[in-house]
Amino acid sequence: MSIPQSGGGRIEKYDQLIEYLASGCKPKSDWRIGTEHEKFGYCKETLAPIPYSGNRSVLAILKGLEKEYGWKPVKESGNIIGLSKNGANVSLEPGGALELSGAQLQTVFQTCDEVNEHLLEVKSIADKLNIGFIGLGAAPHWKHIEMPMMPKGRYKLMSEYMDKVGTMGKSMMFRTCTVQVNLDFSSETDMVQKMRVALALQPIATALFSNSPFFEGNLTGHKSWRSRIWRSLDPQRTGLLPFVFNEGFGFEAWVEYALDVPMYFVYRDGNYINALGQSFRGFMKGELPALPGELPTLSDWADHLTTIFPEARLKKFIEMRGADAGQWHRLCALPAFWVGICYDQGSLDAAWDIVKNWDENDRENLRIAAAEDGLKGSVGRISLIDLAKEAVRVSESGLKKRAQASSNGLHSDESLFLDSLKENIEKRKSSADELLEKYHGSWNKDLTKVYEEYSY
Repeated sequence: MSIPQSGGGRIEKYDQLIEYLASGCKPKSDWRIGTEHEKFGYCKETLAPIPYSGNRSVLAILKGLEKEYGWKPVKESGNIIGLSKNGANVSLEPGGALELSGAQLQTVFQTCDEVNEHLLEVKSIADKLNIGFIGLGAAPHWKHIEMPMMPKGRYKLMSEYMDKVGTMGKSMMFRTCTVQVNLDFSSETDMVQKMRVALALQPIATALFSNSPFFEGNLTGHKSWRSRIWRSLDPQRTGLLPFVFNEGFGFEAWVEYALDVPMYFVYRDGNYINALGQSFRGFMKGELPALPGELPTLSDWADHLTTIFPEARLKKFIEMRGADAGQWHRLCALPAFWVGICYDQGSLDAAWDIVKNWDENDRENLRIAAAEDGLKGSVGRISLIDLAKEAVRVSESGLKKRAQASSNGLHSDESLFLDSLKENIEKRKSSADELLEKYHGSWNKDLTKVYEEYSY
């Protein structure tokens, strides 16, 4: 999850909220790719989640990265809660999962090099401590009571609020992991088309990357339990956002939506001030109970935008948020999939042609089917495997037309990163299907085997 944002100074008029989003518009030559992924850390001999502090801990990993690889610490109340280097950040999820928020890079080759370098660095530190890391959409057997709480004020407030607005908020916070990509837009019109395609196609990404059929040591009956968890969070800040498909949607409509999402906090002088359930509209009038008489800054607005969690999220860029975390080689497939669709206009138009006739019920039912059945799901005559095949074909076409070659000249475009997805489609199986086959087969229902075979 996000670290405190730097958005700007005092908000003096409503239009600044719109202008903040619109300032993300960039010419195509400046479009970049920002990849984020999370992974669970655990003690190898006990398979228990690692604590924040101690000889074998999250803190030990962070200090190791700082000492051996030159990362700079990010602190809150004296505690190291993240790292930064070369435009990238390492941050902590509430239960101690480690997240890389990558730098803004030009090609999928570059972002994949970044992912590989990060995982190798983490592994070199973790191996010395007998710590392992694994990429799954949901923790396979840990209970909530086993999870540590990272020392971040934001998480304490969020955790207290989650039980008031849904049933699975704490499960999301402490026991799920994802991979996502952040992409740019050139104009409001471009943003609108990309947001609509992004939201409509998230169920296909969920199906392709489904990788969480286990939870609390049991079979969940879902290929992506992470996706199922997200359906039982705060409905005011999650979901597929039907209003995005309404005529007239644009930056102002997103502002209106965000203003109606209840606040979590205000960040001041290194501290998170409790503003749970309070109104940013009231804040704009100087009527926020947490800070009476004070007006918000653009940094407050930027922070507030990070507390909204739909399947695709608009900030100064668009975040694709529908995929489970997965195996090392699949982390590069997610940015490739979305870059191929969104960074070539012909492919973006082709993707819109796939989804443009769906209504709100179609999109939501596909989301449910993807979580439950992965690539084997369907809604009426709409088959997720067929949709995935078509979406990957569109993405491949876009990557080939982008023609971004590898630095060593061995590859003329980025389409090779789709190979794992094409293999899934050919086999008609996602990672979740493979996990279930092993669970019922060679693992003899011993779920601990997942750590032996799927750790980084």
